[in-house]
Formats: sequence, structure tokens, C-alpha cells
Amino acid sequence: MLRVTLATRLALIVIVALSAISIIIIAVFYRTSVRETESARPSPGRLAAIAEMVERSDPAMRRTFLAAVSSPQFVVRVEAAGAPAVLPPRIVRPQQARLDDIYSAALPGRDVTVWPTTAATHDRWFPRLARAMSNAVEFRIGLRTGETLVVDATTRLPVTSFGLPVGLGVGLFGTVVALLALLVMQRETRPLAQLAAAVDRVDLSTDPPPLPEARRSAPEIRAVIAAFNRLQTRLSEMMRARMTLIGGIAHDVRTFATRLRLRVEKIQDAAERQRAVADIDDMIRLLDDALLSSRVGAGQLSQEMVDFAALVRTEADDRRTQGGRVELSADDATRDVIVLGDRLALRRIVANIIDNAIKYGRVACLRLQLNNHMIVLTVDDEGPGIPADRRQAMLEPFNRLETSRNRATGGAGLGLAVVRSLVEAHDGTIALMAAPGGGTRVHIELPVFRPGA
Repeated sequence: MLRVTLATRLALIVIVALSAISIIIIAVFYRTSVRETESARPSPGRLAAIAEMVERSDPAMRRTFLAAVSSPQFVVRVEAAGAPAVLPPRIVRPQQARLDDIYSAALPGRDVTVWPTTAATHDRWFPRLARAMSNAVEFRIGLRTGETLVVDATTRLPVTSFGLPVGLGVGLFGTVVALLALLVMQRETRPLAQLAAAVDRVDLSTDPPPLPEARRSAPEIRAVIAAFNRLQTRLSEMMRARMTLIGGIAHDVRTFATRLRLRVEKIQDAAERQRAVADIDDMIRLLDDALLSSRVGAGQLSQEMVDFAALVRTEADDRRTQGGRVELSADDATRDVIVLGDRLALRRIVANIIDNAIKYGRVACLRLQLNNHMIVLTVDDEGPGIPADRRQAMLEPFNRLETSRNRATGGAGLGLAVVRSLVEAHDGTIALMAAPGGGTRVHIELPVFRPGA
């Protein structure tokens, strides 16, 4: 199989495109610089009219008439009767015979001969080439007066044997070649576009669909596609193995932590027992985050139809019951709105941002809205807010606004990262911004379930 590399193909495409452009420019030059009336051969009717006028003209005025109808490319003269003609040997080809018939039919009663000639040319550097390009033809027409009307016709146009300008055929050829070049370019770049689209939609939580092999493309493109398929397969397997490992470890350690908590309850010192219980609760919460993250990474979240507004109201009521300041306002359009997702994960999203608002901003002001098939939940607090340059970092794992790592002033820095993972696993978005009152606003958008969409 012929291996034409991508670089070679692109070079050929460029060369062909430049050739087509050059040919088009040449064709335009001919089109704009040559008069349309200037053709390779005069029409039979024109020669018949000239012959008739010469026969009827006064001999004294004939010279003036011949000068009037002549031009550098169309020289008309009259040879006296009986004058010897000095002509090269004439080889009658089928095309030549056809021209004789055409002009003889237009000049009945006259002896007509069409003679390809090596007429004199003004080009002294390339005379042979100039003669070939001039397409010189000599017409010898016998007049009724016994004289011979001689017409030397040449053209500045390089013409083919069919009388068509060479540029016309070349231009058409160039156009066809350019069209083929465009088709080839489109075919060569199609696998790259498919590769770019596949890279954008890579999802390592599921089995990645392989890109189809581009058998007719360049070897480099086939190699890139094969490498991409191998890469996304390895990444998916590695991600699944890591998440399974984390999930397994977190599950076992959580079991041990639960047993340890039961044993801690037997400590006699109440203060010491409370601190130990708080440490174990933090450890269990951290393991829960790890378990939830592993489920998200492994694509193991369940899906069910969840009344999101009702879920938010439930979480808000729970916080009020525990003494938290929670305010909730919801538009009527959000009533009975369904979100397709994991109920436990959605509860974790709402609970986490409400708890954060109460803990760091004293109050959680919740607002539910519907915006273009997206349900929007915003939670504002009255805290000091988050600097603009730290907001995006707060959504990354193990990032805390307070850097002392004191557990009493903040968690492990996984809460918002887990929330972000859960929101994105439901095809939603989350953003931190400044609240109108100066605190922090958490803005979450989740797609609304639409049957048949």
C-alpha cells in the first residue's frame, strides 16, 4: 500500500491549489485583454463578403479597401492572375479537409484553399514557438476576376486544434483539480474533527466508545486515532481501579470507625469521650466523602425522579429544627419540578451548602428559580465572603479559606469539592460569587427532567 504521509498530502494540496489559482489568473487575463471578436480564424461569411467587395470594387480604390479590412492579425491582399504562389507542401489532414469544405460551401463558385502556414512573425527570439502559438492560417480564394484573394489570419491567443483558447481548457482543468483538492482536504481533516469531538466528550466513568479507524486517511492520523483509543481505555481502566480501591478502603475503615465509636462510649471522662466521638465523627464524614467521590468517579450514581424543591424544603426544615437560621423562597414554577439523579447525592449537595452557609455565614438564604429547563438554587450567607481570586480554588479538593488546618475552624476541604463532583455528575454547574449583602453566594444549576427530550 502506498504510504503518502500527511505532510506530503498537505504539500500536494497546496501545490494543486496554487496551480489552480495561477491558471485562473491566466484565464482572467485572456478574458480581459483579448477582444472577443478576435478569433483564430475568420468566419466564412466574412471572407465571402470581402471576396465579393474586392470583385466589385474599383481597382483604384482596392488598395484603400484592403487596408480598411486588414489588421495585424488579419492581412488581406490580392495576387495578380497567373502570379506563382510560393507555398510549403500541404499535408491534408481530416481537420484540414473539413475546413476546406466549410469555407468552400460559404464561397460557392470559387476555389478555396485553407493553408496552415509558417507566416512571418515578429518574435525573433522564439520564432517556432511563436508561430505555433499564433495558429497562422492562409486562405487562398480564387476570384471571378482571375486574381487570388489571400488572407493571412493569425491570433494572439494560443488556441487548440479545435479553435478554443488553450487557457479555457486549462482553466477548466484547474477548476476540476481544485474541486478534487477541496474534497481530498475535507476527507483528510474529517478524522481530526471527529478526534477533537471525541476528546471533548471523554467520560472516564463509563466504557469509552472507540473512534472508528480511518483506513483511508494518512498513517499519522490513523496512528493518532489508535493512540487515542488506547489512551482513553487505559485511563478508564485506571480510574475505575482507583475508585474501586478507594471505595473498598473507605468502606472497611468506616466499619472499623463505627466499632471504635461504640468502644469510645465506655470512656468514663465525659469531656474526653466527647472529643473522641467528635474525632470519630469527622473521620466517618471524611470516609463518607471518599465513598461518595468514588461512586461519582466510577459512574455508580443511581438515577431516579426527584422532586428537587421538596428535597430542598426538607433539608431547610431539618436545619431550622436544629436551630439554624434558614430562609427559603421558591418560585411557583419550581413546584413539582423533577430532577433525574441520585437522591442521596442531591441531598448531600443541598445539605452541604446550607451547613456551610450557617457555619461560616450565620444564615442560609435559599432561593429556587426555574430558568430555561434548569432549576437554579442560590444560597446566600452573611459571612465575610470569599475573595474573588480564591473562589474557584475553593471548589478543588483539600482547599480551605482558613489555612491553619484546625478542624474546629473548618473541615478537611473536601465538602465543596464533593459537591462540585456531584453537581457535574448530574450535568449541572456550580459557582461561587459575592452575595448582594456582602457574604458568599453559591449558585447551582441542575437540568430539569423532560420526558422525551
